[in-house]
Amino acid sequence: RPKLSEDIRFEIIEGRHPVVEASLKKANEGFIHNDCCLSGDERVWLITGPNMAGKSTYLRQNAIIAILAHIGSYVPAKSADIGVVDKIFSRIGAGDDLNKGQSTFMVEMLETSAILAQSSHKSLVILDEVGRGTSTYDGVAIAWSVLEHIHDKIRARCLFATHYHELTVMEKTLPALTNYTIDIQDNDGKILFLHKIKKGAADRSYGVHVAELAGLPKPVIKRAAGLLKKFEKDSLKANKEIM
Repeated sequence: RPKLSEDIRFEIIEGRHPVVEASLKKANEGFIHNDCCLSGDERVWLITGPNMAGKSTYLRQNAIIAILAHIGSYVPAKSADIGVVDKIFSRIGAGDDLNKGQSTFMVEMLETSAILAQSSHKSLVILDEVGRGTSTYDGVAIAWSVLEHIHDKIRARCLFATHYHELTVMEKTLPALTNYTIDIQDNDGKILFLHKIKKGAADRSYGVHVAELAGLPKPVIKRAAGLLKKFEKDSLKANKEIM
């Protein structure tokens, strides 16, 4: 039974996604619960982590818990103490609009624009991979600017998931932003997703590993791994030259 208050706290202890949990039960698997504690001093969480780790599920479950609490329902959590939310906004997933001739990126930007225009400091904002529909540099610049605007101008409670590790340095300049990541276990290149959120930042995305799990041919995976090492080496060299 959740508690509702007039402040901006959002304290979910051992929260779960009810639909995903029900699906896992059918397969005799357990759902890994997670906390989410947003407050005035830590109202923006920047979440990094590999694909398949559970970032999107985590974002969705907290939005669902907020909705259930506001309609007078019990919630899938050990406890929930939520400051009343005036509006919930989410930008999750990708898709184009062929009827209107709008690309995936254009749809993403239109939805993000609506969120920035209509949200307030009492809102809950859920953003997943903002900026991914364009080039890397454009995407990082847009995501960075959107995060700053939410933190400085709107001052809303926000969960912001991204693969842009460049954004994690914003923790040093934005006092109410904190880095979080989805925990994994790396055993000599064998990745185990623990689906548990913790403070900190991911060091890489493990995209090649996920591609291997998906069944891409071994020569393709081997070539991709080699190219990745080259790109990372070139990037490190370029960063040192800039410094």
